[in-house]
This record gives sequence, structure tokens and C-alpha cells, in this order.
Amino acid sequence: MSIPSIDLNNGVAIPQLGFGTYKLPPADTRDLVLRAFEAGYRHVDTAQMYRNEREVGEAVAASGLPRDELFVTTKLNNAFHAHDDALAAFDRSLEALGLQRVDLFLVHWPLPAQGRYTEAWAALEEIYASGRARAIGVSNFQPHHLRRVLAEGTVVPAVNQVEVHPYLAQDEVRAFGAEHGIVTEAWSPLGRGAVLGDPVIAEVARRHGRTPAQVVLRWHLQRGDVVFPKSATPERIVENAQLFDFELPADDMVAISALDRGERTGSHPDEMNDTGR
Repeated sequence: MSIPSIDLNNGVAIPQLGFGTYKLPPADTRDLVLRAFEAGYRHVDTAQMYRNEREVGEAVAASGLPRDELFVTTKLNNAFHAHDDALAAFDRSLEALGLQRVDLFLVHWPLPAQGRYTEAWAALEEIYASGRARAIGVSNFQPHHLRRVLAEGTVVPAVNQVEVHPYLAQDEVRAFGAEHGIVTEAWSPLGRGAVLGDPVIAEVARRHGRTPAQVVLRWHLQRGDVVFPKSATPERIVENAQLFDFELPADDMVAISALDRGERTGSHPDEMNDTGR
């Protein structure tokens, strides 16, 4: 399986399909990530708050794959937006992962009530300059958060990882990103399963002889987003990667995009202020 890549704004190539590890129990993470690698995935997404960085790193080490063939992302814990805290937290991530560098490091949430996300971003810029992160970006940032980062920082975020699925198309966020060279990554790409029973998606899937999940993931890919579905079921890990031998015609893309209802499965970035660990 050959997974296409997207060039980030600094020239680093990111595989467009990755494997998500949100809420994967640490005890299961190593084996599931290894199964994903066996299925052809070369991009894995974790975070300090997921508490499974160590197991992701163990899978990377056990895979036998050359390090430069893998793309590893992790994210800054909300409790560590203060400059020195962010630097120390990143060091702990490298130690947990057993890596000398990561491919992408993100500020996980803006936490606007705390108001220190540009301080965290300044720390990420230092990490990027050191070469220990090949690219840096943000997660769950709205355009007004991004404008402040662009105004106060010196490095344009390479990606913005946000909740995106057919019920939450995020057109404004995606358009702002495209205007500024920021790639959109989609978390919860299947709307935590909510979109899979939609009659429109079911009909498109029936006509193409695909599962609803494959149709939705293909919709993401054709929009130009990076997507990383998560599954703890080996068969679905394989199924979710079988996306590159079919294409949705324009009318199907329009019909799925028309399902947008602004419906979130997670917190709104302007309201999320949990700094817990």
C-alpha cells in the first residue's frame, strides 16, 4: 500500500493517512500500533495526555522499520503552557518515546482563559530550531487563536489538528489554514461513529461497494486533509487503510459535505480550559 504524502510549509512530507491512539489503553497500544505498521501505516499520532507515548515508542522500536520511514506526532499537555514547563515536557516526551526527535510536535489546546498559548508556541519554536522536532503546529486552534500566533511568533504552524467529520466540516478553519499554508489534520474523522449510520453516507457506500467508514475517510483525503482513524480492532485497522483503490465522484463529495451541521463530539476550543494532566 502506498500512502500519499502532503508537503508541509517547511518542506517536510507528512503521510496523509495515520493511525490515531487517543484512548487506546497503554497495555494495548504497542501491539495495535505494530498491527497498523503491518497494515501499511507509517504515521502515528499520540499525545502526552494520552499516556501511551512510551508504548508508541516501543512499537516504533520493535517494528524494525527505518526511523526515516515513520512519522511520529505528539502533543503538549495542557498543564505545561509556561515556557520552561513546555521545554521540560517535550524532553519527557522524547524520553518516553525513546526517540532523539519527533516529526511533529503540537500545542494540544489553546486554553484561551489561561492565555499562555503564545508562550507555549515560543517554546515550540525553540524546539523546532534545535532540530528535535522536524515540524511544529497546533491543535484545536480557531482562526482568532491562529492570528495571534502568527502575529506574535516567527514560525507559521505547519498543521492545525481539529475535529473534522461530515457533521462538522470546519470550512472556516480549513480555509484560514489553506490561506496561510497550514495543513488541516482531522481528529474524530468518523464523528466517533455518529456519521456512519447517515443515510447519505450509507447510500454512497452501497454504490461503491465500500463501508461507510471507508467512504468518510476517502472524503477527508479528497478534501486534502490529513486523517488518522483510531481502532482497537485489527480488522478495522486494515479496513481503514483500504482507501486508495477508489475515488468519490464530485457529486458524492458535495452530498457528503452538505451534511455539515456544526455538530461537535468534543469540546469547543473557546470553552476548553482543562489544564489537568
